[in-house]
Amino acid sequence: MHKSSVLLLAPLLAEADPPPRHVPTPAGSTGAQGRDGLCGHFQWMAEHVPAFRVPGTHVHVLASPDHFYQTMKARIKTARRRVVMASLYLGTGQLEQELVDCVEEALLRSHENGDAPDLKVSLLLDYTRGSRGQTNSRTMLLPLLRRFASQMRVSLYHTPDLRGLLRLLVPQRFNETIGVQHIKVYLFDDSVIISGANLSDSYFTNRQDRYVLLENCGEVADFFSDLVDAVGDVSLQLQPDDSVTMLDGMVHPYNGNRQAFSAAARKRIMEVVNTAHVRQQLLNRSRDSEDGEGGDTWVFPLVQMKPLGIQIDEQVTQRLLTNAGPDSCVFLTSGYFNLTRPYMRMVLGAGASYRILTASPEVNGFFGAKGLAGAIPAAYTLIARQFYGQVCRQGQQERVHLHEYRRSQWTFHAKGLWYYLQGKDRPCLTLIGSPNFGYRSVHRDLEAQIAIVTKNEKLQSQLREEQETLYQQSSEVSVATFERPDRHVKLWVKLVTPLIKNFF
Repeated sequence: MHKSSVLLLAPLLAEADPPPRHVPTPAGSTGAQGRDGLCGHFQWMAEHVPAFRVPGTHVHVLASPDHFYQTMKARIKTARRRVVMASLYLGTGQLEQELVDCVEEALLRSHENGDAPDLKVSLLLDYTRGSRGQTNSRTMLLPLLRRFASQMRVSLYHTPDLRGLLRLLVPQRFNETIGVQHIKVYLFDDSVIISGANLSDSYFTNRQDRYVLLENCGEVADFFSDLVDAVGDVSLQLQPDDSVTMLDGMVHPYNGNRQAFSAAARKRIMEVVNTAHVRQQLLNRSRDSEDGEGGDTWVFPLVQMKPLGIQIDEQVTQRLLTNAGPDSCVFLTSGYFNLTRPYMRMVLGAGASYRILTASPEVNGFFGAKGLAGAIPAAYTLIARQFYGQVCRQGQQERVHLHEYRRSQWTFHAKGLWYYLQGKDRPCLTLIGSPNFGYRSVHRDLEAQIAIVTKNEKLQSQLREEQETLYQQSSEVSVATFERPDRHVKLWVKLVTPLIKNFF
């Protein structure tokens, strides 16, 4: 089938608002299955989410915050058609201003040279975090919005769960605990960076995260551009006078009916996912029948937006963890280690070896914070201690190892996993994006990540180097770790943590 015919058919074949998908686990699914050998091991993902086939040579792991920052600046400056950025917030410092200046430079060039007259810039941020304080993400972007109104869009997502009396009573500093836009996507023409990092100075200097650049991967870029557009369409639109409005006909997130908003938002977002799913199925069949070529790497986008009734990432992650048998080793990392109960049961009950990397208290982003937030590292210490206690009680210390990241003057925000098959010294799969595997990621926030499955040995080596570099900065946890005086958790923190652990 010709590609153009496929693109026309996809919206017609996609079901706009299907019931939530259940991802079944067939017997024997842990073994390699289907065609393509290694990729066949994970071919079940293509049954449930869009599957994009790309050359592994187009996928690049970015090693450091500065590499991430410099890559973004360079890509913005050379963008000709589109710059699309989704983040929790945009910071207000000098480095962030330089990023805004790069956007201004690109927009000016599009006007003056006629080089890129159709350049469009779209930013999606969280309303609560982006509006905090007198100087904030909005004030950083207003000059550009006023100057380039026809080429610029700033969307501010507001969770439907923060409404009524709750919205009036929760202090500004804590209102984001109810739910936020947490997706981190940075897109320039047909290249896209998927990350867990926000647009803030520490993420550009000394806050360790993960970042992967998919270069000249137009279909993947189109998907994420469409996804950000869809979330933007159900968000508040920033106006040049700093007011916000909803698009015509869209239910308001906190003044309108809660169920009506969620239903409308879900329909709009799932149109993107389902259309891409059908389109990629048709394209992949067409390519297979033509030449069997198309790339040695698969990219599967996983979206989680439970307030809107979307739980694709949760279902795929659960199956991935469930399928991880004795023939595999999983390296899992989270800057905020607070596994949901189902994820914890799967780790403790699985056959795979697990090496879990989390932040030591000193590199937790809340270390040294004022007030209640300053106790959050101690709460994470308590959660890690309880988890490690379960590992020991079940006699799983040989299979499940816990590590803590330590690095002087740095903080730790990396999340995701690397999946090694038995006898292999390089990972064949990674999850990378915004989810933390915790309650917030699953139940409260808007999240997106990608599963990358690859047979490309150079890309596998990049992923192994990324994983090893992070773990080399860590030390393994033992019972003695939690008996040290600096790990003492105050009684009030022990009492409060079970009540608030679902909010951080």
